[in-house]
Amino acid sequence: MYLCSDKMWGREFPFLLLMIDKFKVLDIVKDVLEGSDKYLINMKITPDNRIFVDIDGDNGINIDDCIEVSRAIESQLDRDEEDFELNVSSAGADSPLKMPRQYRRHVGRELNVTPFDGEQVEGTLMEADDQHFVIKIKGKKKESAREVSFAYEDVKTAKVVVKI
Repeated sequence: MYLCSDKMWGREFPFLLLMIDKFKVLDIVKDVLEGSDKYLINMKITPDNRIFVDIDGDNGINIDDCIEVSRAIESQLDRDEEDFELNVSSAGADSPLKMPRQYRRHVGRELNVTPFDGEQVEGTLMEADDQHFVIKIKGKKKESAREVSFAYEDVKTAKVVVKI
């Protein structure tokens, strides 16, 4: 809840702006995705009640998955009580990986990794568990390939390399 004001005819009229309960929306999303291979990546609600929900799945996401989540949220929020804008989308191909589950899905693919304390590297994702992931970096000229392990908390961004 925010206390706001609007100047009208040179005078201030305070009013309350009600924010949608993030935990209510989170519960709705969790309920609709429960028991499926789909999962929540990120959710944000702005002070002006714009709701952004990003979902992913072990086998990808399609438009019907986004529609299902959107309809579930729409059906359980009252627009007469709280006006809102809703955006449900999938994690795009060029979106950074955020959860270990996403890394496991992309084993065998090329990743571009930027650690917090080092140079950006590119290599093949060899394995991923709940604490870390391993990429195999090709050697230059006569150097042999090497495997490098990263803890998730040490990585600023990791993106799948999209080849066209």
